[in-house]
Amino acid sequence: MLKNSRIWKTPRVAIPLLALLAAALLVTGVACGGDEPAATATPEFSLPTALPSPEAAPAPGAGSEATAATVPSAWQEPRTWEPEDVSTLERVTQELVAPPFFPEHEQVYDGDPRVVEIRMEVDEQEIEVAPGVFMWAFTFNGSVPGPMVVVHEGDYVELTLVNPDGNELLHNIDFHASIGALGGGSLTQVGPGQEVVLRFRATKPGVFIYHCAPGGTMVPWHVTHGMNGAIMVLPRGGLKDPAGNSISYDRAYYVGEQDYYLPQDENGEFKRYDSPSASMVDDLEVMKTLIPTHIVFNGVTGALQGDGQLTANVGENVLIVHSQSNRHSYPHLIGGHGDYVWERGSFADAPETGLETWVIAAGSAGASIHTIRQSGTYVYLSHNLIEAFAFDAKAILVAEGEWDNDLMEQVKPPSPIQ
Repeated sequence: MLKNSRIWKTPRVAIPLLALLAAALLVTGVACGGDEPAATATPEFSLPTALPSPEAAPAPGAGSEATAATVPSAWQEPRTWEPEDVSTLERVTQELVAPPFFPEHEQVYDGDPRVVEIRMEVDEQEIEVAPGVFMWAFTFNGSVPGPMVVVHEGDYVELTLVNPDGNELLHNIDFHASIGALGGGSLTQVGPGQEVVLRFRATKPGVFIYHCAPGGTMVPWHVTHGMNGAIMVLPRGGLKDPAGNSISYDRAYYVGEQDYYLPQDENGEFKRYDSPSASMVDDLEVMKTLIPTHIVFNGVTGALQGDGQLTANVGENVLIVHSQSNRHSYPHLIGGHGDYVWERGSFADAPETGLETWVIAAGSAGASIHTIRQSGTYVYLSHNLIEAFAFDAKAILVAEGEWDNDLMEQVKPPSPIQ
């Protein structure tokens, strides 16, 4: 049954009228078509096999303007890629770095597809989420979130995933950017002391999350213990504005928002456990409440503040990729705007412009470019302000440069009321 559908009851007084109408239609059918009413052909129905192309849009003035299909000027038909002989392709090794930073990469690449080799090592380690609050984090390369990966559309990603002997748990990885085998999850199950190599083709441009997904309740347990990250698949021609003009960025930062569900004792004190698996039963009980005990940016409270604050200069374009693997978020830059925003992460679509706040869906990543026009301190946060200030889902960005009085000026400082 369709949701929100309504079943209308016919008033009894209308039944005679409906009978007369039916009889009239029957007579008409006999008069026009012989002894029996003409059969009505069942309309054929099929699902669309492809997205509409710009050429399919009605010409100006054709049909009703109210119903004519429109296509954004920057829309590009999804590209199809012919299979490659991988053995003949150039291989490059990407050195992954800890967030909020990006690995070295080209914003525009128009050469042949490449095989981009990356290596991730699972590290089960105890971290201090907040002062005096400890948790065993399950990490890719020792950081929460895991490292940002950057490739170009059509490239192959070849991952070596290593689960060292010293770990306790089974791990794997699900790339939302990939196609098939549960995002690679069913092909990358590795126990302690094992490694696996997975290769997939990055066919869809955009930003996507990846996360551990070992099965059942272990999926949210691993994700809410920090085992997630993001990959950016750039269009080969680089990013474009709604008119199709190129956009470049001077700096790029990765903000991974993380929710934790940490058990407390009868006195309200957070528990501390001796090993990665020891907290599982208690963790699951807290997780079932759907109420986080902590919501942070980049793993721990204050990670992107103080010594970890983000920096920029007036006149620069700053790219921020924001991921949330388990809950939704509402990014906002206090004192600025999202000049270009790919809210759902797809670079195949034109960005929205001039946004104040946008939404990151649970289990996704989004991207935004901010042109820094004014010096000073900005706060990048989730505009669920309770989460931003009572939980600490925020980052500080400090911009160096000249102050522009034309954009803002304190005309009169605070003084006694006259």
